[in-house]
Amino acid sequence: MLGTHDLPLFTATVFVLNATPGVDMMLVLASTLKRGVRAGLMTSLGVAAGCVVHTLLAAFGMAALLATSAAAFSVLKLAGAAYLVWLAIGMFREAARGATDAADATESPAGPRADASTESAHATGWPAFRRGVLTNALNPKVALFFLALLPQFIDADAPHKTLAFLFLGAWVIVQGFVFLAAFVLLVAPLRRWSPSRRLRSLLHAVGGSLFVLLAARLAWPERN
Repeated sequence: MLGTHDLPLFTATVFVLNATPGVDMMLVLASTLKRGVRAGLMTSLGVAAGCVVHTLLAAFGMAALLATSAAAFSVLKLAGAAYLVWLAIGMFREAARGATDAADATESPAGPRADASTESAHATGWPAFRRGVLTNALNPKVALFFLALLPQFIDADAPHKTLAFLFLGAWVIVQGFVFLAAFVLLVAPLRRWSPSRRLRSLLHAVGGSLFVLLAARLAWPERN
């Protein structure tokens, strides 16, 4: 009804994005390991709030143009494909670097817990939320990713492109927060755990492969 399509693929893509270690995930991890569950959840909520900003900018800043210009829609999709390839290359580099590090070094057992004493007690509430908002909302890569990812799951002739953007953006926000909240609950009891280099390498490789496939799907015109 909203003109969206391939929602299972969209869900899988968002999951890989959530599960791939990045700035937001590392921030949530550090907050959780330093200050516990409340700080981790508040940081996760802040990240979700930052995604609201990106969703609104994508929906109201781009939908009007896309609704009136099929050419602009095509150009944006091709630009999105190029950006996804660029992301994939970076992720493959990270995967290769992680594989090398895993072979040459041993993980420190202390992990992010080592500097826990530097975090003040009040950082489990509003400051943790604010840090999550600013880290996400001011990250230009997140804004570019929203613009690259969402349009490819919206039909060119969708009747309500603004609603389609908002719907997919809300999907990203909810799924992302659920993932981060589950991640917080998983790592909080451990307190000394951090993702291994091999795990980070694998996730980057999987994410890079998925982004290449999505870019190819964007660049290759559908044939009726």
